[in-house]
Amino acid sequence: MSDTDEKYDTRLRDEKNVHHVEVLAEQVDTAAVLVAGSTGMLDPKEAERVLKKIDWHILPLMCTLYWVQFMDKTTLGSSAILGIRQDNHLTTNQYNWLGTIFYLSYLVFEYPQNLALQRFPVGKWMSINILVWSIALCCHAACHDFAGLFIVRLILGMCEGSITAGFMIVSSMFYTRTEQTIRVGYWFLMNGTAQVISGFLSFGVLHIKTTVLQPWQWLMIITGLITFVCSVCFWFFFPDSPTTAWFLTLEERAIAIHRIKENQTGVENKHFKPEQMKEALLDYKTWFFALFSALDNVPNSLTNQRTIIVSSFGFTNLQTTLLACVDGVVEIVTIWTGVKIAARIPNSRAYVAFVYFIPNLLGVFLINFLPWNNKVGLLFAQWLTGVGTTGFVLSLSWLSSVTAGHTKRITTNTIMLCAYCIGNAAAPFMWQAKYKPRNHVPWIIIGICYFCCMSIVMIIRSLLIRENKKRDREEHDDTYDDVYIEKIGPDGKVEQHKVDKVGSISSGVFEIHSF
Repeated sequence: MSDTDEKYDTRLRDEKNVHHVEVLAEQVDTAAVLVAGSTGMLDPKEAERVLKKIDWHILPLMCTLYWVQFMDKTTLGSSAILGIRQDNHLTTNQYNWLGTIFYLSYLVFEYPQNLALQRFPVGKWMSINILVWSIALCCHAACHDFAGLFIVRLILGMCEGSITAGFMIVSSMFYTRTEQTIRVGYWFLMNGTAQVISGFLSFGVLHIKTTVLQPWQWLMIITGLITFVCSVCFWFFFPDSPTTAWFLTLEERAIAIHRIKENQTGVENKHFKPEQMKEALLDYKTWFFALFSALDNVPNSLTNQRTIIVSSFGFTNLQTTLLACVDGVVEIVTIWTGVKIAARIPNSRAYVAFVYFIPNLLGVFLINFLPWNNKVGLLFAQWLTGVGTTGFVLSLSWLSSVTAGHTKRITTNTIMLCAYCIGNAAAPFMWQAKYKPRNHVPWIIIGICYFCCMSIVMIIRSLLIRENKKRDREEHDDTYDDVYIEKIGPDGKVEQHKVDKVGSISSGVFEIHSF
């Protein structure tokens, strides 16, 4: 280590008769260094002003990218009635494999993506992935067989695996627990917006009459170009963390960090901590959320099946493309209302998720037992099965809010999103030709999954309540009540600044569980 490195090597030291704790500089959360020595009270008006500034600069980008991501992901389903199956000579199993390979690729690359999100600037890393998948999406139009589509779908899954994980990290950096619930809901309900836009795009491309390109190819090219523009915007405008956000002044960055102290989860730390990874792997919450994620996303296979199912009810291709917009409206309304209720009523995530799964069970029941000639009733029953998406949205913000420590958060996010991939990857194969047209077997499996998800959220809630009560009975741990960080002052002298315990060290020991 050079003299310069030694000069700027900040660390927390253990001195006589003082509760200083020695931690290497690279192990300290970036926010701790920025706010070290700041002891002033946070002005609520200033905090509100900074929150609005954060919202105006990152929420539009997050929401835009999320609808672009979902639209791109579901182009396969939208193309199902636009001619992609016929032009590429796809069998039912091959079509199902195109849905599965996306999520298998997502699964394989999820952990490397999360490590990269910790190692590199979040915004820049996501923008690179967006650029690559925009190119892969456009390349769909050049495919003429199963092998070509298989490769581009694999690349699509590899790149899109960075987005939800990145957004979960960014949301926990900029927002409090309550704010996360609402904001995660905002960018996730853009999935519904994507379905509406995709419906109109599909309707529009059906009217494009050219001899060179088919409607499904036009859809791939148009969505690919939209994604390319999004990648450029993310590179230049999306922040990597509150400590470096280009649109905040130095004072506003400190305020942004003080705002989220109540999370007790830290902001960002580029140093990988094996002990936090081990803690995440041994934490029951990690695996309950993973099980919920896997089961809740088995029904997500409907993404690539909805247009085929609606068409089987007896609707024309033009009618089917427009009716797909209603699925999006249902998702927008239910997610928006769900996150608003969960944010307004403290500790209500589990109850809200449970209630919003009930229409899904009703929809599955009706689809199985309504007469096949009642196509309007069957259509409404299918729309009902989109209400429960709210439960998965709430689980994303819930997991982030009960997990402290940057490495631990990265690990839990990875496990949950891997489970998400497993559910999505396995599910397409239940849609076999032999089950058509009623598809009783797939719908029964979906109904069982919904029931299990309802049970899991209530189990998680009861376990968190028990853990909170246990923690409240324990004696106060003052290990991190009095810690200092050394900085080099303007005059070149070493200065000691006290670091607030709350959110100062990115470790997994300060966890308060909301439910």
